[in-house]
Amino acid sequence: MPDTDPTPTAPGGGLIPAPLSIDGPGRGTVRLGQDTALAAGPGAEGTARWLRATLGEAFGLPLPPGPGPAAHTLALGLDPALPPEGYRLAADARRGVRIAGGGPAGVFWGAQTLRQLLGPQAFRRAPLAPGHEPVLPPLTVEDAPRFGWRGMLLDVARHFLPKDGVLRCLDLLAAHKLNVLHLHLTDDQGWRIEIRRYPKLTGTGAWRERTKLGHRASPLWDERPHGGYYTQDDIREIVAYAAQRHITVVPEIDIPGHSQAAIAAYPALGNTDVVDTTSLKVWDTWGVSPNVLAPTDNTLRFYEHVLDEVLALFPSPFVHIGGDECPKDQWRASATAQARIAELSLAGEDGLQSWFIRHFDRWLTARGRRLIGWDEILEGGLAEGAAVASWRGRAGGVAAAKSGHDVVMCPEQQVYLDHRQHPSPDEPVPIGFVRTLEDVYRFEPVPTELTPEQAAHVLGTQANVWTEVMDSQQRLDYQVFPRLAAFAEVAWSRLPAPAERDYQDFTRRMAVHYTRLDALGVGYRPPGGPLPWQKRPGVLGRPIDGAPPNV
Repeated sequence: MPDTDPTPTAPGGGLIPAPLSIDGPGRGTVRLGQDTALAAGPGAEGTARWLRATLGEAFGLPLPPGPGPAAHTLALGLDPALPPEGYRLAADARRGVRIAGGGPAGVFWGAQTLRQLLGPQAFRRAPLAPGHEPVLPPLTVEDAPRFGWRGMLLDVARHFLPKDGVLRCLDLLAAHKLNVLHLHLTDDQGWRIEIRRYPKLTGTGAWRERTKLGHRASPLWDERPHGGYYTQDDIREIVAYAAQRHITVVPEIDIPGHSQAAIAAYPALGNTDVVDTTSLKVWDTWGVSPNVLAPTDNTLRFYEHVLDEVLALFPSPFVHIGGDECPKDQWRASATAQARIAELSLAGEDGLQSWFIRHFDRWLTARGRRLIGWDEILEGGLAEGAAVASWRGRAGGVAAAKSGHDVVMCPEQQVYLDHRQHPSPDEPVPIGFVRTLEDVYRFEPVPTELTPEQAAHVLGTQANVWTEVMDSQQRLDYQVFPRLAAFAEVAWSRLPAPAERDYQDFTRRMAVHYTRLDALGVGYRPPGGPLPWQKRPGVLGRPIDGAPPNV
């Protein structure tokens, strides 16, 4: 669809994710022009502001307030008969465009559908042809999401993404009706959130001296210091910007592994009776650092103070505390750790990890929040009330759901978007399994072995974007898109079983969607392979051959 013609070529306009139903076309068209008024009922005011800032700028439309529904009116309102995130969009020449949502979020998702229906020009920031009025065919779209958690993890610890990049990411999530941004804020390679009580976390922990280029086996280094962090005002802005788009930002503060940056800033957090923690620096390579938190009361109080400030910034009901990839070697060698195991009669080092998790589960619960962690928190006993993000495969999510715990499915074999998209040697810094656009489209978040009652514990699904080998917005765009569009449809739409999904229809709609991504300036992977400037020849990756295991 050319950018100069915003009229959709089909009733559905190539909508992604696919809605529940589209009825149309009929006779005539609905035109949005200089005389189109925007009527917003209670609960729809935020979407009205968003429409004026997007469609208004894209087409040069004033969209003044006005009564509705009526011809030449775009009317927004609530309909409690619809699901909270469900919507109904109706367009006809007599009554204009009407969007009803079961709640404010439903109205907003309906507005996102309207934007897609108006063509790629609706995704630009200024009109290409002033005075050219967008039109809609008469139609009715009814829709509601399959899952309540439709997320993407963005790792800003390995490579820092400045605030404007995070805001852009939120816009892209919203355009695909995704509603959770899991923000991975701390790791061995960097601490990215200002904690005023502990200024060295960013003064020291936010910066590393150099960075490994490519996989950790690569001989190449970027010798420039790398880092950055978000001030508390930055976080408030990110959270508010997300809330305007009905996106929840879930913070992750890693405990007790992936903590070398924190230990470099405050050496007493580490296992001082095993290693000289004063000599540790923020880690400059990839993998799993052996330097983990010491199981001391001092460590607990430190992270309680950190989380006090985190909770004040993030209203999310969930707080992610990591809990993954925690090597136990230092605890085995530490007299302090062994004394704590004996004192609490714990089941060895796995029990010590569980002790960390259970402590913060109780601490968060007492403050009205819920802990979520990676599926390693199952080791040593699952913390009561905790939810699990199942990343090592499906098994952790299956075990948690069968035990009555809530689950977010994000198996690395299926929805890790840092994994390569094609077996070609031209793929930049190839990591992991080949996960094509079609592979992601055929991902099923609910394991078939779960009963309906157990499946109800699957809150939803999440695509994870780990940035060890993504050092720029260009690299992020390439790895994430177009696969995030396929993932968004998996998370939102009620699709058939994987083998029965109509991938040809999806690719037909993607042909339209690519023009929207072009208008947004997204540097996605083209269907024919990377463009010359998207390649990274000579930078070593870690490709894994064969199909990923179904574990």
